[in-house]
Amino acid sequence: MNRDAHLNELGEFLRARRAELSPRTVGLPDSGTPRRVPGLRREEVAQLAAISTDFYTRLEQGRIQASAPVLAALARVLHLNDDQRDYLFGLAGKDRKRSRRRMLQKVQPQLQRLLDDLTATPAIVMGRRMDILAWNALAAALVTDFGRIPEKHRNYVRLVFTDPAMRTLYSDWETVARTCAAQLRMEAAKYPDDPRLTALVGELSVQDPQFRQWWAAHDVATLSVGTKMLHHPVAGDLTLDWDTLTASTDPDQQLVIWTAEVGTPTHDGLRILASWAADHPMAASDST
Repeated sequence: MNRDAHLNELGEFLRARRAELSPRTVGLPDSGTPRRVPGLRREEVAQLAAISTDFYTRLEQGRIQASAPVLAALARVLHLNDDQRDYLFGLAGKDRKRSRRRMLQKVQPQLQRLLDDLTATPAIVMGRRMDILAWNALAAALVTDFGRIPEKHRNYVRLVFTDPAMRTLYSDWETVARTCAAQLRMEAAKYPDDPRLTALVGELSVQDPQFRQWWAAHDVATLSVGTKMLHHPVAGDLTLDWDTLTASTDPDQQLVIWTAEVGTPTHDGLRILASWAADHPMAASDST
């Protein structure tokens, strides 16, 4: 993505966030009269950010760049959360490291050893663009047999949107899928020149109208923590907490684990699944 494309994306992001706010939300008087378009007007955003309306208009049109202080003011006015603020600054090229040539990612040996030791806890390692770099046997039993997916297609977002089984596995598939699209957009801000990521977005936009709609919403999120509810054909209904650990040797690799409190039906379900997986082996990943 070149400089102009980045500026256009920044403008679209600002417009999307502006449309989500009402005058009352930001402390402005609401006349009660209908507005031609939803959200705040450009002049209202400019007023609250202490910049000229002309400057803000050109910023939304992708015609100019903004300084870090202006971006900080806009983030405050638009009530951006931490993820959205990071995304905004990333698009503007502020506080970002110079991009360097990226080699093909392989799971870090330390993470692979940890995966091999996690026999009672489903876990995977995700890399750039949410590619699945490695997994253990219980993760394969819980989600899908990752080893059967060609390596170039072994991507979590792609799996969620293109595998029909994911729509029945996740009890609230729409929330999971929408979050995936938001996390992928954060990846796009980090790696705007990644041709594989661009191709993935294009593929999913053509194949799935919901992905296309959610991608256009410009929502962003990071891979951190949460809870997922699954309806598994073997283990039954599961409520799993998930968390991520970032590899210090490669910050672009994150270990994602699913756990359940001891004594809960979900914990018992994982034990049943582990026993089933022992009788129906699916290969864990191998870094060798």
